[in-house]
Amino acid sequence: MAATVADTRRRGAAVEAAACARLCRAGLREVASNAGSRVGEIDLVMLDGETLVFVEVRYRRDSRFGGGAASVDVHKQRKLVRAAQVFLSRHPRHANRPCRFDVVDASGDPDAPRLEWMRDAFRADDA
Repeated sequence: MAATVADTRRRGAAVEAAACARLCRAGLREVASNAGSRVGEIDLVMLDGETLVFVEVRYRRDSRFGGGAASVDVHKQRKLVRAAQVFLSRHPRHANRPCRFDVVDASGDPDAPRLEWMRDAFRADDA
């Protein structure tokens, strides 16, 4: 049976909440979630000390065809970098902070996903 849009949104929200909780337990602080603009959305914006971290959370129920991290290709990276630039322009108090891009690869049960956190998964200069 096909998942409804509401099911997909609920699953995404549950996975993002689990990722946020994991990062908070590791000492990061949440700044924003689902920070959207016309160029795209950033799932989580966190602070790791003084570093502003833009986090892409990717969920795959089954990783046989590549995990979520594999789907963060150069095209997606460029979109995330542009969305981060918009976020920084809208929040100038963060504009001079060092920044990084992390990916959280989630799989399995969306209510209790397995999470693999890749710090500094890519650089803005590489996208």
